[in-house]
Amino acid sequence: MIIAFYIAAAVMISVALAALLLPLVRQGRRSGRSAGVFALTLAIAFVLPLSAGALYLLVGTPAALKGVSAQAGAPISMQQAITELRVHLTQQPEDLPAWMLLAQTSAMLKRPTDARDAYDHALKLDPNNAEAMVGWAENDSMARSDHKIDGRARDLLKRAVLLHPDSQRGLWLLGISNFQHGEYREAAATWRLLQPQLEPGSNVAKAVAEQIAMADARAGVAPAGATSSAEAPASKGGALQVQVALAPALKDKLRPGDTLFVYARADNGPPMPLAVARLDASQLPASVTLSDAMAMTPAMKLSSVARVFVGARISHSGQPIAQPGDLEGDAGVVAVDSKTPIKISIDKVH
Repeated sequence: MIIAFYIAAAVMISVALAALLLPLVRQGRRSGRSAGVFALTLAIAFVLPLSAGALYLLVGTPAALKGVSAQAGAPISMQQAITELRVHLTQQPEDLPAWMLLAQTSAMLKRPTDARDAYDHALKLDPNNAEAMVGWAENDSMARSDHKIDGRARDLLKRAVLLHPDSQRGLWLLGISNFQHGEYREAAATWRLLQPQLEPGSNVAKAVAEQIAMADARAGVAPAGATSSAEAPASKGGALQVQVALAPALKDKLRPGDTLFVYARADNGPPMPLAVARLDASQLPASVTLSDAMAMTPAMKLSSVARVFVGARISHSGQPIAQPGDLEGDAGVVAVDSKTPIKISIDKVH
């Protein structure tokens, strides 16, 4: 009976999720956007029933709730499960996984206000919970008639991607927020950070590419292909030419599939890159243009500072965060208005 409940719940959640997101697509079409704007949201969001089911196994089963015994042979509805979960939270208000489960389930059942409230409780327990930040922002936009991502929602998304630069939903939603605010160059740059995480040729990757092209067109940026794949369109603001090579002594440490990151971050500032390029390490030696077009947010771009630290790293894991064994090099701190190509030799092991 319990297995049957899980299956029924998954079906109910998927149907409710479709009912929740399809109106967003229609709203996007009425406001002039293509259906591709929300394709990524649909693709990512349908993964949530699986995670919700796992969390339910952890904190939501009748046997896990103190004082609530499972009644053999008595089917339980989704609403009863939510009611029992709420009772559990009144008894154990510091149960973070339970708040996350309530938030995700409420979102799936087209209750964005309830979901936002539950995510808010989760954030009070764990202020650095990036998943809760993204969830709060997403459901706040769904609770609004204009579906705009603004105010606290926008701030939470910026913080979430600072903590987790590989957050797919965070990057997608932040790009939408930039687009909604007319910051088309920033929207395209944010979505470009998402692209390397997607399967090439997939429907999701195609939807993101479509939105980048639309944002570039509105920003007046030249179409992709006008420059090499390692270079972003030249920005009217800051731009640095960087030439990267691998030291001969480390060539035997290069592995198939390694990823090269070339980045610039503020001198004496936060560790988040102001501009970053990602390439296949097999392209070394490589020439890269770091520019304002690669900024994650309008307030954090090359032209917003006078000096930056410029570095390069070969990642064996493909992740932007340094891991032991990665290969590194840097050019130190340079002026943003430098016109001379910056040379980096990757000559150290992390």
